[in-house]
Amino acid sequence: MTTRRAPAFLVVLAAQAVGLVGALAVSLGTAQVVPGAESLAWAAAAGLAGITALAAFYQALAIGRMGVVAPVAGVLGASIPVVIGVASQGLPSALQAIGIVLAVVSVALVSRPGDQPAGANDRRALALAVVAGVGFAMFITFMDRAGDASVPWLVSASRASAVGLMAVVVLATRTRPPAGGRPWLGIAAIAGAFDVMGNGLFVAAAQTGRLDVAAVTSSLYPITTVILARILLGERFAHVHIIGIVVATAAIVCIAVG
Repeated sequence: MTTRRAPAFLVVLAAQAVGLVGALAVSLGTAQVVPGAESLAWAAAAGLAGITALAAFYQALAIGRMGVVAPVAGVLGASIPVVIGVASQGLPSALQAIGIVLAVVSVALVSRPGDQPAGANDRRALALAVVAGVGFAMFITFMDRAGDASVPWLVSASRASAVGLMAVVVLATRTRPPAGGRPWLGIAAIAGAFDVMGNGLFVAAAQTGRLDVAAVTSSLYPITTVILARILLGERFAHVHIIGIVVATAAIVCIAVG
């Protein structure tokens, strides 16, 4: 919702900065052991991928329909790590394989224009959602490669690189806050707090289980986004989009349960 009122780059920068402060506070306050250089490098790379994904995702939400953007990004963010997980941890179950097929079908369905011809913004939003999905998948994969080091420090490293990159982008594009106050800043801060907590929980889950299961479970967020878009924004979708959203949800559930 926030990105409809403020530039996406500023929203992402504010959220990431809050997350960085929180992660560093936990790292220092609990006297966590600092990971090795390789683990920190993978975490930093994850931060760069993640911040690119978030910027694309927020921009897609700002110009497109949330109920279409979120499932596309979620399915891609979940499916790609599954493939990587197969290569590193063996074949998935039959139910997970079904989920992967459903994921591809869902992307095709939500990509269709529906009852109205697709406009320039619709196509751009969909393209940004694809970029976001791939970026989320890379974040998940790189964080997994960071190993079993301290979760707070890994999250701090990823946030530090993300804040640095986004600060450069904001300065380079001369992005300015919108007129009329800064109510979006508080919302972005709340989003950043929840985001960093979610990232920390994901890293912990990936360290104690399979990468693919952790990835798809963390990608259940489109369900909440679709519900909020319908309730708060009154978004309506064509029948083909509704089917695609349902199939995307089923795909994520199949991969997670399987």
